[in-house]
Amino acid sequence: MAKMHMDYDSLPKGGDYDALPAGDYEMVINKVEERATKSGAESLQLDLIVRNDLDKAPNLTETNGQYHNRHVFLDNWKRKKTNEYDTEHLPIILKAAGFPDGKDFDFPDDFINFLYHKPVRVSLKNEENTYKGNTTNVNRAAPWDFSETEFPQVQHQWKKEDGQSSTKSSASDPFASNGVDSIDVSDDGLPF
Repeated sequence: MAKMHMDYDSLPKGGDYDALPAGDYEMVINKVEERATKSGAESLQLDLIVRNDLDKAPNLTETNGQYHNRHVFLDNWKRKKTNEYDTEHLPIILKAAGFPDGKDFDFPDDFINFLYHKPVRVSLKNEENTYKGNTTNVNRAAPWDFSETEFPQVQHQWKKEDGQSSTKSSASDPFASNGVDSIDVSDDGLPF
């Protein structure tokens, strides 16, 4: 059993959840997923993380250097008239992430899978958002604000709450079989 000493003065301070300053950020796409609100409105949401491996990179000390590991979300909502996603600008995101030109893909599945942990450069803007009488500053990233990263070698260290081990790199393939084509399980090995 380990002994611990409580020292409340050493507790981390609460996070600053104000909008990030406007500017160009090197980010990694943490995940892309389809989501729905309680009222049933559906969106394709990109979860972007400010990369933490570029703190000392020239021209990024005021962005990545100060705000690494912060999340920014981009929602592409299904249109009510068509019940389809607006895909007009999504190729800009794919190009920024390095998707091959002229290649076919299944949408949204291949779009979601391809973007997993891809690095991109994103220009963030600040806008006022009023909700239930409260006005706050929020970050806005639009699909046309994406471009290719200037730092393709990603050494981002994943935080545990991002669902990753702290050493997992963006080159890891979550769908790789690691040399195992299949696992044989007999009926006797199943609990039901």
